[in-house]
Amino acid sequence: QVRLVESGGGLVQPGGSLRLSCVASGSMDGMLIINHIEWYRQAPGKERELVARQPRVGGRTIVAASVEGRFAISTDYDKATAYLQMNSLKVEDTAVYTCAGNIYTRTTGSTDYWGQGTQVTVSS
Repeated sequence: QVRLVESGGGLVQPGGSLRLSCVASGSMDGMLIINHIEWYRQAPGKERELVARQPRVGGRTIVAASVEGRFAISTDYDKATAYLQMNSLKVEDTAVYTCAGNIYTRTTGSTDYWGQGTQVTVSS
């Protein structure tokens, strides 16, 4: 069963950096292709926000205005792993960060999956 698993969250001081990882795994047929990957975040009492999106082919990488210039999304397709590099973190970046992606396998075709999320807390 295909799944996305995030890691790298934690507590960091304002101005600090974190790198989140999102590993896609679980193909039943040996093939797993990330078509596109997204990072979302949701802070307590707020709606879920798209932070960044990266397609494998076509389209363009999108980064939310609220994090542009500080966050960067990247994907290592050979490792089926996406990253969210977060620099110059602010208190308002505190949220649960979740990756989501459209993954192709021979068995399941192209299907959307969500990870469980990882907590990022920015506090002094």
